[in-house]
Amino acid sequence: MIRFSCPGCGRKFNVPDNYAGKKANCKKCGQMILVPDPRARADEPEPPPARLPAPPISRLPVRTRRLMADLREMREAFADGPLIRILETTGDPAESYKIEFNIRGVESLQSQTPVIREKHIAEIRLISDYPRLSPACRMITPIYHPNIDDSAICVGDHWAAGEHLTDLVIRIGQMIAYQAYNIKSPLNGEAAMWADLNPESFPIDSRDLYPAMAV
Repeated sequence: MIRFSCPGCGRKFNVPDNYAGKKANCKKCGQMILVPDPRARADEPEPPPARLPAPPISRLPVRTRRLMADLREMREAFADGPLIRILETTGDPAESYKIEFNIRGVESLQSQTPVIREKHIAEIRLISDYPRLSPACRMITPIYHPNIDDSAICVGDHWAAGEHLTDLVIRIGQMIAYQAYNIKSPLNGEAAMWADLNPESFPIDSRDLYPAMAV
């Protein structure tokens, strides 16, 4: 038995199954009615579940909003830059970046002569206490610098919660180029001694990193 209602007046009808798909006039209001076919409805695919709207940005946690703003600024600053570019990100929103620097830097020393490297890769991780605490930064490619060792790049001394992540990336580029270094509190004492004895050699790369990647 098929049960349905007239769309015009709402009168309810019960008809045998063999009436499915047939047309008739409502005896109460005269409107033409198509008897529904329950089998056809059963064969129809179920509509996909409605996607819940994303929560308003203002309701997201403060750290999440900061990560989203960082990612937007990083993409705007380094999308097409010839000197600095984003190789990859991890997380949604991004909590880890791999950055490529096409900047002249020192890879190592050979008989007190610097071995120059033109391409460097750094990893920047935005730790759970970010931005209150500075990101954890390290070089993936080898470098010879007073303030960089195998496990870390010394950025904490200059970090403030309100600093832009793009500025930090540029500062790492300046360190690679020996536009910035500090021999008084080194991570690599040997590199600090070499830098102290060879100040006339710096910067290794004198290009201004800001104009090419203005935010």
